[in-house]
Amino acid sequence: MNATSSEEAPGRIVLLTTSHRVAPGLLSWPAWQALHAADLVLCADGAHPQLPYLREAGTAVAEDAPTAEELVAACSGGRTVVVVATGEGEPALTDGLARLAGSGRVRMPELELLPASYDLPGARLLDLVQVMDRIRAECPWSSQQTHKGLAKYGIEEAYELVEAIEDGDRDELREELGDVLLQVVFHSRIAEEDPDTPFSIDDVAAGIVTKLIHRHPHVFGDETASTPEEVKEHWLRTKAVEKQRASVTEGVPLGQPGLALAAKLASRTRTAGLDVPLPRSEGIGYELLAMAVRAESDGVDPEAALRAAARAYRDAIRRAEDGTRS
Repeated sequence: MNATSSEEAPGRIVLLTTSHRVAPGLLSWPAWQALHAADLVLCADGAHPQLPYLREAGTAVAEDAPTAEELVAACSGGRTVVVVATGEGEPALTDGLARLAGSGRVRMPELELLPASYDLPGARLLDLVQVMDRIRAECPWSSQQTHKGLAKYGIEEAYELVEAIEDGDRDELREELGDVLLQVVFHSRIAEEDPDTPFSIDDVAAGIVTKLIHRHPHVFGDETASTPEEVKEHWLRTKAVEKQRASVTEGVPLGQPGLALAAKLASRTRTAGLDVPLPRSEGIGYELLAMAVRAESDGVDPEAALRAAARAYRDAIRRAEDGTRS
């Protein structure tokens, strides 16, 4: 007999995986096809969020956690068994199936891994929000933090991010971006508890989305921009309408480093087309002010330039120290 009888056919195992970051029930069409065509659907977790939706769609799901041997036996006769994977991905079951396949003693069913839902870009941000929510509720330190208490960490993390960028360290850059993101999520979680004007991370995200769309009419509207200079003009024009400021100096934080502050004021003045002579007086401060304004007009960030020079000075100090030790 050339054809294998249905009793001898090894069958098929479909491991169905889903993302907890996607609303339950939103499964791919191949997943629904596999579920409807299955002879048996199993799930080890009776509280799996997909189960109510599967049953509502007419799919019977047995709450069972078979061993690899039991699952292979359930496929005998050409049957198809779909396993709705738990959040951990059924590592014990897949390891057991791998051992059986490697033993060569068992005729294995066809094995298929079928993702039923996929994470969209940015989906892991939902994990961060959930983790932060639990930390805020259960951590003795985090639960007591305030906006003012965390302010210094925001400054520190911003500087560490700049350092990672200037050092060109990709691993450090990724980590420091995460630390800065943590500050945003942490402050947003604290803000939810304000009795008078609460807001959440969704409000923060909605605000910046609205701002970005409004300030990019060349992307989301009818205006055009073909150069970075034209983009900046759009940005400044829409920003001016939004803010309705009486002075170009409004919104410039005076607490930032001195060189950056001087350069920002010079940029605002130049962009507004104002001709404002620099104040004249004796002292290193006025000399630095003049140098910062000149750097800004030449397209140089004086703060970054000074940091680069300071790093070179640091390296020279270390070389000198090494020379004294040799």
